[in-house]
Amino acid sequence: MSTIRVALIEDHDLTRVGIRTALQQRSEIEFVGEAANAADGLKLLESAKPNVAIVDIGLPDMDGIELTRQFKESQAASEEGSLTKILVLTLQDNEEAVMAAFAAGADSYCMKNISFDNLLEALQVTNDGNAWIDPAIARIVLKQSKTNQAGAAAVIESKTVTINATEPEYSQLIEAYPLTERELEVLQLIVEGCSNAAIAEKLYITVGTVKTHVRNILNKLCADDRTQAAVRALRSGLVG
Repeated sequence: MSTIRVALIEDHDLTRVGIRTALQQRSEIEFVGEAANAADGLKLLESAKPNVAIVDIGLPDMDGIELTRQFKESQAASEEGSLTKILVLTLQDNEEAVMAAFAAGADSYCMKNISFDNLLEALQVTNDGNAWIDPAIARIVLKQSKTNQAGAAAVIESKTVTINATEPEYSQLIEAYPLTERELEVLQLIVEGCSNAAIAEKLYITVGTVKTHVRNILNKLCADDRTQAAVRALRSGLVG
């Protein structure tokens, strides 16, 4: 298994040292650098080009959400094939902060009270190109989406699920290609931050079957990745 090149941007000294020390003890992790503020963090990401960057939201000079937005924009303008993924680490559990993190383009979302084993899983899942979404954050997004979109609802008919969404094209797409019950189960676990292996274990199916379901879900939701699929599912009320 290839190593995951990880950078850390965190202003709290003890937290930064603790995470760095723990990561450096893992053979599957190559720790490529750290920064205590956003300005140095952006320079680090540009120079070290890690596979995954752990970014704290509460940075002193620029919050991690703005750092993520700026970095993602610079990556989009770059012609380089290898892109750094952003794992946001936060203590903020309010709706505004969480939704801003989604909008900024972060790839995965963790609360700071996450266990180290789960952080390792989040890094691995994120590096594989999938989203790891902390269940606490998923609940926050779901609560916010239900408040703002009380009229959106999931309609279960037979063994399929359709969505009454706000965008006409999106609604028509789901009506034409409804999710099956199994796909809905997989989608729920994606929203809860489960990896493909964890989904396979929970549903008693193979990882290959999970990948097929995930691919079908992305196609039906017209989503580019698991994060986008999770956001659309939560905002529409498709899962809860």
